[in-house]
Amino acid sequence: MEHKIIFSGPVGAGKTTAISTISDIPVVQTEAKASDEVALQKLNTTVGMDYGTLDVAPGPKVHLYGTPGQERFSFMWDILSMGGLGLVLLIDNSREDPLAEMEFYLKAFKRFIANSAVVIGVNRMIEKPMPSLADYNEKLREMNIRAPVFEVDARDRDDVKIMLSALLSMLDTTTRH
Repeated sequence: MEHKIIFSGPVGAGKTTAISTISDIPVVQTEAKASDEVALQKLNTTVGMDYGTLDVAPGPKVHLYGTPGQERFSFMWDILSMGGLGLVLLIDNSREDPLAEMEFYLKAFKRFIANSAVVIGVNRMIEKPMPSLADYNEKLREMNIRAPVFEVDARDRDDVKIMLSALLSMLDTTTRH
């Protein structure tokens, strides 16, 4: 059995970086020169998907798919989610309203996560410590969503591994019932 895990979140939240950090193969990326307001944040952005794999010995191979962050590419979110078992939602805490961004993506993936599991990774908390993890947990309670929230550095393999381990353990629990 192989697992398909989806990484999503706003532009610049660390999706491509997280997949590159944990993947056992060179990551396939569909990046293009950023245009519109995205060009103010970064030079290139994902327009199709990112793809990597992780061998979890003795368990299954994990396929890692990263979605584009721009809402105009949201049709890819549904396509990439097909057959997916869980969602890693990355949020950039240094953005203007990261709680609203988390809420937006959780609503966008509502049907998908209703039948799977989700973990939240909050990137760049060192640069901007507020909102706190408690604020994220409160927003999740308001939305009636149960999900673990982690402070992460998408460049740190152990941080990404902890999120994936939590997600995979949640999936093991949900597939047993």
